[in-house]
Formats: sequence, structure tokens, C-alpha cells
Amino acid sequence: MDERTEHRARRLWRALEPVHAVVYFAPEPQAACTELGTRGYWMSYFALRAAPLGPASPELVTALFYNFAPGLVARAVPDTWRVAPPERFLDVRLAAVDAVLRRLLGSELLGSAAVAEAASMAREAALAAPLAGRALAAANAALSWPEPPHLVLWHAQTVLREQRGDGHVAALLTAGLDPVEALVLFAADHGPVVPELRRKRGWTPEEWDGGVGRLADRGLLAGDGSLTPAGRALRADVEARTDALADAPLAALGEGRAARLAALAQPLVAAIVAGGGFLHGNPMGLRPLTPR
Repeated sequence: MDERTEHRARRLWRALEPVHAVVYFAPEPQAACTELGTRGYWMSYFALRAAPLGPASPELVTALFYNFAPGLVARAVPDTWRVAPPERFLDVRLAAVDAVLRRLLGSELLGSAAVAEAASMAREAALAAPLAGRALAAANAALSWPEPPHLVLWHAQTVLREQRGDGHVAALLTAGLDPVEALVLFAADHGPVVPELRRKRGWTPEEWDGGVGRLADRGLLAGDGSLTPAGRALRADVEARTDALADAPLAALGEGRAARLAALAQPLVAAIVAGGGFLHGNPMGLRPLTPR
């Protein structure tokens, strides 16, 4: 998609998501969870992301996160809450993110007027995000706001990205795509970006092949596994609905201030990427904005 014509909600997600994603891709959060007593990446991932929900069951986490196999979730949850209560993971999460951003951005950038301005606008957008039917966004929005601007920015993007994700699930449901089918379509569209998507989301080869077969029966996948025109159209419709459902917070800012927020985020994201705080081959298929 041409950056000049993409939806502003998608552009802002690409502009800000790497700020949030340090919680999953930088080493400090994983190390902090391991020190607390978690075992392996997925136990810490589910603990850090699900902690705002309270001691959520594996069934609830599977339902809300949508694209993970139930068995993968069950191997991590609820054992996470036996290691420590969700409130403790929330404290660990924020402290680890603080450490990551201080390491990657440095004191001069963190203390700049640009970070303070970006944090203020991102918070305004997050406070304007509709929460009805958005469980993960609402759970994060209910948390107390941190005080340093770089953590305000991180928390705001956490609310915004979960609000977007909740809407994406609604778009997938509207399109009649179950979790496996959604991943198969995504993989067919992105290919090399997610070579191990099935394994990383915990689905068996039989479950994956079942999704492929169902999509082929609907005329969405060709015999070679590529998207048919109908499959490509459905993928585009899901993404368009996702963008539309994520737009209200940006509409509250207005076009000019939304563009300003994206511009302010670029040097932060550049430093995060350069410091290894963002995974290029990420399972979202996300490309950070290129400097203009």
C-alpha cells in the first residue's frame, strides 16, 4: 500500500506501534518475567498482555487474543497467575518498559519537548477511543496513567493498539473467518514475513490444513495456496473495516495533529529499531513508517 494514500488510522498504528512493541521484542521485559518465575517466552507474553484483565482464564485469553491455539494458551495460563498476581505483572511490565525506553532513547531524547508533545497528543487520542465491545482496550484504559512522558506515550499506544486489535477481531468475525482461517489468509498475503506463523501460534499441521481447505472451498485460496481475487478482496475488506473501526481516536485529533504525532514518533521509532527493540519479521507484518 502507498504510504501517501493509506488510511490515517493505519498510518498512526505503523507510526506508534514500535513504541508499544518493545514490551514483547526487547529483552528487559522477558528477563524481568523470568526473574519473577515465568518459564519461556509465551508465559511472559500472555502474562504481560493479559495482566490488565486480572487473573483471566485460558478460555478468556484465547477468545480475546483470537489467533492463538487454545492448547498454546493453556500451557501458559493460568500458571502465570501462580507465579505472581496480575497486579505484580503490571508493575513489572511498566518498570521493564521504562528501562527499555531509557536504554534505547537516551535521556536527551526522553526529556525533549517532542516526546512531551507526542505523549500529550497520544493520550488525548487514547482518551477518545470508544471502548464498548473492546475488552482489551477497556482493561488497559482502566489502568492508572503513568507520569513520565515516555511512559504516557507507551500507555496511550497500548490502549490504541488494543482498541484497534479488538476492532480487527470484530472485522474477522464479520468476514466469517475463524482464528486459523484468519492466519492462513494473512500468511498467503504476507508469505515470507511470517514463515513460522502456524508453529508460533500453536496450531497443528492438521488444524492449519483444515483452515486451508475451508478457505479453498469458499473460493478464497487457489490450489497453490495463493489468494484468489475473492480472497484478496476479503483481506482488503477486513483491513479497511479495521482501519475504520480504529479511526475515532484520530478523528478526535484531526488530520493535521494526527500527522504531527506521526512525525514526532519517527525519531523515537528510528532509535528503537536501531537498538533492536523491534522485530522486523514480526507476526503483524508491520513496517515502521519511512522518514519523509
